[in-house]
Amino acid sequence: MKVLLNLRKLAIDQLHEPIDFGDVDEKLLPIGVFDSGLGGLTVVKQLLLHLPNESIIYFGDTARLPYGTKSILTVRKFSLQIARFLQNQGVKIIVVACNTASSLALNVIKENTAVPVLGVIGPGVSAALRVSKSKSIGVIGTTATILSGAYKKVLKKLDPAVNLNSVACPLFVPLVEEGWERSDVTELIVSKYLDPIINTEIDTIILGCTHYPILKDVLHKVVDNRVIIIDSSIETARQVRSILQSENIQRPKRSKPTYKFYVSDRPQRFEEIAERFLGEPLPNVKQISLDDYR
Repeated sequence: MKVLLNLRKLAIDQLHEPIDFGDVDEKLLPIGVFDSGLGGLTVVKQLLLHLPNESIIYFGDTARLPYGTKSILTVRKFSLQIARFLQNQGVKIIVVACNTASSLALNVIKENTAVPVLGVIGPGVSAALRVSKSKSIGVIGTTATILSGAYKKVLKKLDPAVNLNSVACPLFVPLVEEGWERSDVTELIVSKYLDPIINTEIDTIILGCTHYPILKDVLHKVVDNRVIIIDSSIETARQVRSILQSENIQRPKRSKPTYKFYVSDRPQRFEEIAERFLGEPLPNVKQISLDDYR
């Protein structure tokens, strides 16, 4: 009952009304996932594939996206609000499915959270280091993520000999959200962005934004077939599975999982795009306010 005890204590410490979990087995608690908007749904999709028995609560901060244009203090404030909301829902682990929040707020969330917290940068970096033979790795992401230097910091910490090539691709997110991932225009834009690193010695590219897995088909067409593309959403789901196993809090197969989706604005728009991300309809998305979690 470690997770339940920690959640009750944190709710009291932060003067929030604690949820009465009763005698619920902590293994039955859901996985909490959040993003500044929709991109984190690629992580949800992989969690559904790798952990089909687990319940999931997702929050997309659609009223305040994009996080990439916000200050460090603001990103940390928003991320802590969402983490508190998810804890109040009784999650057993929080997945920060946003590269900007993972870059700027992960440590702060961990310091103020009573459950395990996992970002999307570490899993992707670890996978890239495992498969790269040349130690020459590329990272593509939003401008904010690339400028933060988060991937470089983690890569160099784990292997100082790594040669990193980073490229900001700011148009990728709007292309994905408009449903243009299979258009000729998108292929031209991808080629333009990746041109500086295509002819280098890199043998591995990390997708440093949770929207980018939607573009994997066109990315494979543009890059040399010798280049391995690391999908951080897949690696994150695998890491979540490993954490649940090590903590012995995996949901038993006999129980039926539940899925809840929350946003801070425009639930209908979220539902429309989410269907393309997940490949199935996503009804009953609820809009909520985070005012009580400041």
